[in-house]
Amino acid sequence: MKYTVEYEQEEDGRWLAEVLDLPGVLAYGQASDEAVAKAQALALRVLADRLEHGESSPEFVSITFAAA
Repeated sequence: MKYTVEYEQEEDGRWLAEVLDLPGVLAYGQASDEAVAKAQALALRVLADRLEHGESSPEFVSITFAAA
């Protein structure tokens, strides 16, 4: 699985990072790399939760994040 993390700077100076393929996975940070790291961590939590609840295939392939 490959997920793209899109990020942008808000008007107030904070950075927002979002994984578009996983609804609700977005995070703020004071720097772009902080926001991206938080979004990646949240994405992994969401994917783990889906596996635990049988909502995803248990076959683990590979998860890759790419910055957009």
